[in-house]
Amino acid sequence: MIMLEKLVQKNNSKLLLVVLDGIGGLPVKDGKTELELAHTPNLDSLAKESALGLHIPVDYGITPGSGPGHLGIFGYDPLEYQIGRGILEALGLGIEVKDTDIAIRGNYATVEYVDGKPIVKDRRAGRIATEENRRITQRIKENIKEIDGVEVIIEPGMEHRFALVLRFPHPLPEGSDQIKDTDPQKEGKEPLKPIAMNANAQRVAEVVEKFVHKVGELLKDEPKANYVLLRGFSQKPKMKGFEERFGLKACAIAVYPMYRGLASLVGMDVINFEGSSIEDEIETLRSLWNDYDFFFLHIKKTDSYGEDGNWEGKVKVIEEFDKNLPKILELKPSVLVITGDHSTPSVLKGHSWHPVPVLLKSDYVLGGTSQRFTERECLKGELGIFPAKKLINIMFAHSLRLAKYGA
Repeated sequence: MIMLEKLVQKNNSKLLLVVLDGIGGLPVKDGKTELELAHTPNLDSLAKESALGLHIPVDYGITPGSGPGHLGIFGYDPLEYQIGRGILEALGLGIEVKDTDIAIRGNYATVEYVDGKPIVKDRRAGRIATEENRRITQRIKENIKEIDGVEVIIEPGMEHRFALVLRFPHPLPEGSDQIKDTDPQKEGKEPLKPIAMNANAQRVAEVVEKFVHKVGELLKDEPKANYVLLRGFSQKPKMKGFEERFGLKACAIAVYPMYRGLASLVGMDVINFEGSSIEDEIETLRSLWNDYDFFFLHIKKTDSYGEDGNWEGKVKVIEEFDKNLPKILELKPSVLVITGDHSTPSVLKGHSWHPVPVLLKSDYVLGGTSQRFTERECLKGELGIFPAKKLINIMFAHSLRLAKYGA
């Protein structure tokens, strides 16, 4: 990747990366995938004149999470840049993560005090209702705002889950997140202490222990969620920003907090906009077209329906995108890529290890190899099957942003 950075050269090209989250699928009806079942005249027409292929998000046979899936297509090796679960939890709930932060996953839990010691009776507090979670989290927000000069940021998730960010006054040394989980993983046991596994993590562990104690005192009167269990301690990964590496001013247009957060991690400008539909996202794209060089447009519902096992819903989202595709093509991007971060076959109701369809449109493709944008047609394409982290190379090359290597 260092070689790529050295070859990057500036020009006025516009690059657009459209991510239909979880777009890849498997046969669900009459031997056809969701892409094959969808009525997509605009995508089909585009496919005939584009370069098609499939990308491998992490490695052969490896099922990626959303973090690794997106890092790869952003040009970051997901095996080199690993995002901790606490970071993903925080990003997913809309918390910005800084170099000074430790991000943590949390569960509300039910404990019973025996001889003054808490014993876990239910690690998930009976899976309390999300509304109850919000009420309890608000209590913590109002009563525990800082500990020893460290800002406490907490946001409710679904049911018993929450995200916690401890914001220190100065950037933390590497390894400050090396702290053992406090969740004993079994009922009937005492919560574990947040033990630092190295000297850099000692200060963080002390603040965490005080936080747990303060919350325990505050929530003693709660019938179910009267304690917290913490895990997934993580720091913001150290990585060069997108513009620093590639010389492109980049922005992200996404509805869901996690994907906005992932884009923010690599230094893209995250755009706030009204609405949440595909049409709203595309209108935002059009309004910003003169302001940026690189655009990341994220569409979530293809993945959501895939995880629900709702292939009909996934087909409808694909068709909705197809109807709006002409509005994107009117912008005439120098390079347009339509792909996913991973495959989410409805038959599996989750992410999978299957290669992800890729369509690339530019003035410098062979084209004419495929008739539709589907998994089987992508197998016929000129791009072949390649690692996701190389997609950025291919985009840059087709935008004439890479200088020749060697004499």
